[in-house]
Amino acid sequence: MAARRLKVFRTAIGFHDAYVAAPSKKAALEAWGSDHDLFASGRAELVTDERLTAKPLAEPGKVIKLTRGSAEDHLSALSRMPKATKRTSAESVVEPVRPSRPPPPRPSRAQLEKAEAALAQAERDRDTALREITDEQRQLDRRRKAVERDHRREIDRLMRLEEQQRDRYDAALDAWRDGQ
Repeated sequence: MAARRLKVFRTAIGFHDAYVAAPSKKAALEAWGSDHDLFASGRAELVTDERLTAKPLAEPGKVIKLTRGSAEDHLSALSRMPKATKRTSAESVVEPVRPSRPPPPRPSRAQLEKAEAALAQAERDRDTALREITDEQRQLDRRRKAVERDHRREIDRLMRLEEQQRDRYDAALDAWRDGQ
């Protein structure tokens, strides 16, 4: 089975862009540890620029973080923020850490395995039935040959007998005609 072709995906994480080489969007989301479809919300995208794809493609499945912009760009962006949103570290509100949901249990294979077993049994039953029919057919072929052989012998015997009886009759008929 051929390996799936890798694509490079990118999403923003803080001041960084997180790149990952993965075979699908789903695999990229798993690598980033995201429970949400970042692609649907426009927060993640496919990257085709060869300069940006080289490093992730060298390490498939590994999240590669690259700083987005310079420190100057980041500080400049902070200075443009409205006053109400600026906070010092002492004023920062610490968000409570929510425990992550445990992943849902893996789906059961029981019904699939039951269906696979039923299919395998049906195929074994068919093979057995076909073998039995083939054996019966061979027996019938042998019987047919025996009947044809025996019949041919009987026909040959009866034809000789009929020929002898015809010869006797013809001789008797000739004798009768001569006697008249």
